[in-house]
Amino acid sequence: MLSIDQIAALVAAPFVGSFLSVLAVRLPAGESVVLARSRCPACRHVLSPFDLVPVLSWLWRRGRCGYCGTAIAPLYPALELAAAAVALWPAMMLEGWLFWASCALGWTLLALAATDLRALLLPDVLTLPLIAAGIGIAAALDADRLSAHVAGAVLGFGVLYSINLLYRRLRGRDGLGLGDAKLLAASGAWVGWAALPSVLLISGAAALTAVAVARLSGRAVDAAEPIPFGAFLALGFWCVWLYGPLAI
Repeated sequence: MLSIDQIAALVAAPFVGSFLSVLAVRLPAGESVVLARSRCPACRHVLSPFDLVPVLSWLWRRGRCGYCGTAIAPLYPALELAAAAVALWPAMMLEGWLFWASCALGWTLLALAATDLRALLLPDVLTLPLIAAGIGIAAALDADRLSAHVAGAVLGFGVLYSINLLYRRLRGRDGLGLGDAKLLAASGAWVGWAALPSVLLISGAAALTAVAVARLSGRAVDAAEPIPFGAFLALGFWCVWLYGPLAI
């Protein structure tokens, strides 16, 4: 049986997902995510509350703007449904404040993954608060292990930053962005330094699988094409947070 908190999170999740789509679209463009009204990206018509009902509005309009008929990207309903899945996932194993913390983490990772997939960007406004939140959660759960989580944040950043320095020296260009390093730092803050290899292993395996699927589907993927590794880091981070490190 789901608790009242868990039911409330599931009801709120599609609306949270709608806001996440705003973040994914506006943050890379440098637009306000709070003050600006929602508009059709094509005709710029201000959307009414009826146009903003999660999933249902998109289905009712058959995926098109009700004012100009332009197709609306499936990003919006996809994030609304994904946000509900993110809330349901920890509801099976957590409750109370830790459940809400996990929902907040999952929703932030979802926004980061969407932003990275769309614009190859992991905004500081999302990654940096995750580092502080992870340290705070670690202190609340077990203050005796706080040092392992602080070390995880430092090591997480340092590993990817060092790899990028080496790549730049060998290839003359960046191979990883600082956003990836900050996201791995957030991972270390939440799960501790000892779990970082599991985060990287899951992330790397997911990225390689995605590249293999793309090639098998006929898409040309070469070494110079940038890969949104932050999206795969978010997946590895989320899995290790919920299930713990891999038993290797």
